[in-house]
Amino acid sequence: MSTSTTEIVLPGKVDPAGLQVRDRALPAPGAGQVVLRMEATGVSFAEQQMRRGKYYDQPAFPFVPGYDVVGTVTEAGPGVDAALVGGRFAAVTKIGGWASALVLDAADLVPVPDGVDAGAAETVVVNGITAWQMLHRSARVREGGTIVVLGANGGVGSTLVQLARHAGITVIGTASQRHHDAVRELGAIPVDYRDPDMYERIRELAPDGVDAVFDHVGGAGLVESWKLLRKGGALVSYGTAATKNEDGNSRLPVLKSFARLAIWNVLPNGKSASFYNFWAGKRNLAAFRARLSEDLRQVLRLLADGVLTAHIAGRFPLSEAGAALELAESRTVLGKVLIVGPPSP
Repeated sequence: MSTSTTEIVLPGKVDPAGLQVRDRALPAPGAGQVVLRMEATGVSFAEQQMRRGKYYDQPAFPFVPGYDVVGTVTEAGPGVDAALVGGRFAAVTKIGGWASALVLDAADLVPVPDGVDAGAAETVVVNGITAWQMLHRSARVREGGTIVVLGANGGVGSTLVQLARHAGITVIGTASQRHHDAVRELGAIPVDYRDPDMYERIRELAPDGVDAVFDHVGGAGLVESWKLLRKGGALVSYGTAATKNEDGNSRLPVLKSFARLAIWNVLPNGKSASFYNFWAGKRNLAAFRARLSEDLRQVLRLLADGVLTAHIAGRFPLSEAGAALELAESRTVLGKVLIVGPPSP
């Protein structure tokens, strides 16, 4: 079967308008592989860093971005159950998702529950796994605890708030003033991140300290996040947004965070600090895939049951990926910006 695909190429360090569109023939799936017709993919913070050459371990330019994808299997390669054809699945790709069709390993597919819209499912793929694992595997916050979520209106942040509230955890969430009503609707107590006394406002709300802080900003503010913790609390850092526009080595901000967190983690103060790495443990590929599938199935089931609400900031056709990236980078939206595939034939 001959399949063609339309892809969005990131040719180098360019503005969103500099993304390129190319068409090419897609090779037939090999043993253990499938062809997935993309129905929805998204713009994450990773792509925003990649276009600046700032993502920690991004490939050399040019390449096709796209961290995760939801779509329908149209062809199965040798050794793959033919029953997968016609089914809707989600997958984490890291790169390559911004394409109308792509070849994937069948082992990376996670079924999307019946009745769940592809766009809704896309909002909780990498965001949902990240939020679930940070809350339940990294910080392990218990019912009745209190946490701080920086960027509670973002893709990961809004999902994290909902998961925490479902688990009986109080959430203080930072966001710009215009998003405070939305953050309240999610179930969090909003604090303006532009307030120069933001950390004091949080301390007023939790004078005895908090059980966990989830910090995607990094930089100098990481110290303040650490200070918010009570004894036994956990700081989970998962990004370096504060330095995303700085020139220089893309790995340096992350390595600085690693060093700082490692030092804090060995201090005899009863607190813990860690940098969340989505890809940790991938050397044991079977165990990594099993854990990812287990966690994503949990999140997708909560979405299907109405516990999680999909927050979609906008939908753009593949040809307008640059506009989608620009909107995501504007920091004016709640939820995830989606790129959608062409209608099914």
